[in-house]
Amino acid sequence: MQETNDWYLIDTIDQIDSPALVVYPERIKENIRLLKSRIDDPARLRPHVKTHKTEEIIHLLMDAGIQKFKCATIAEAELLGLCKAKDVLLAYQPIGPKRERFLAVIQQYPATKYACLIDNEASAAQLSTAALKDQLQIPVYIDLNVGMNRTGIKPDVHAIELYEKASKLEGIEVKGFHIYDGHIRTIDLKERTRITNESFAPVEEIRYILSTKGYENLQLIAGGTPTFPIYSKKKDVECGPGTFVFWDKGYQDTLPEQEYLIAALLVTRVISKPDETKICLDLGYKSIASENELKNRVYFINAPEVEIIGHSEEHLVVEAPKGHSWEVGDVFYGIPIHICPTCALYERVLTIEDGKVSGAWEIMARKRSITL
Repeated sequence: MQETNDWYLIDTIDQIDSPALVVYPERIKENIRLLKSRIDDPARLRPHVKTHKTEEIIHLLMDAGIQKFKCATIAEAELLGLCKAKDVLLAYQPIGPKRERFLAVIQQYPATKYACLIDNEASAAQLSTAALKDQLQIPVYIDLNVGMNRTGIKPDVHAIELYEKASKLEGIEVKGFHIYDGHIRTIDLKERTRITNESFAPVEEIRYILSTKGYENLQLIAGGTPTFPIYSKKKDVECGPGTFVFWDKGYQDTLPEQEYLIAALLVTRVISKPDETKICLDLGYKSIASENELKNRVYFINAPEVEIIGHSEEHLVVEAPKGHSWEVGDVFYGIPIHICPTCALYERVLTIEDGKVSGAWEIMARKRSITL
């Protein structure tokens, strides 16, 4: 689609209370098209819904022929069931009450095939017992730790042992391995490719060893957004990017080879001018992800010269050049540095089409629970 410098401007901006999260459906559709164009077979796509958590975008993806999804919460899993998604991986190891909720989702949405992760024998046994109690057969993937050191078992002899032991348990069916390597974010694609292939090599080795033991057709689900260009070229790997639907400033700057469009913006207003260079906006902690350092939380398209100097629950203070023309009531349009947790702060997004507010989409799965 043709890009213009003023694509983001909203003619009906006076109708929008701030802060607000707005999205541009035509740009989202273009990002879905771009994603599909970067892989040989859309059946290898398993996009993560954690970025948007909305029914409408799930349907846009399904309308584009994408039938497999990843999620991280029970609410996201239930939302996918409500949408009648065919194949859903809860990319999480359900423990305690979460395990019981997951089993309830499986039973309430039989049109959706659900799977989840395991990374140790005890969790596998507990899931097996619970599944047998409810007369279920649950597909599972062994979560491998290839360097992120967050969850998973190392891809070595211990992973092989876990695979063999879990394969003997009733109530679960081991389908393959899940690999998330969110720690690999090197800007240079050639170097990122080298690091990714190096960390993935032990995975390929254990898959080969298991094949010699008679375990055939092991499925691999790997990567997120940064390593999608690498895994998209491996014809036997499913890929799980998520941020592409909205994109954000963080990935726009660090993944230059992925030319998705910014499709979600923050609308915020000047509410005070403490002195001749300070401007206060209504964009506090409650309105934008704030895990990054102060100066790296939002980029203002129409005010790139300002610098963030203060942030609190309801306010964001920026320093502007002397002689600036900003007045109380003026609108700043901001690109979040990290869109995924930013989106989770809002109950809904406003849709912008032809420069006007065309509707609203509920961010349904931002909640901890929908019905289960």
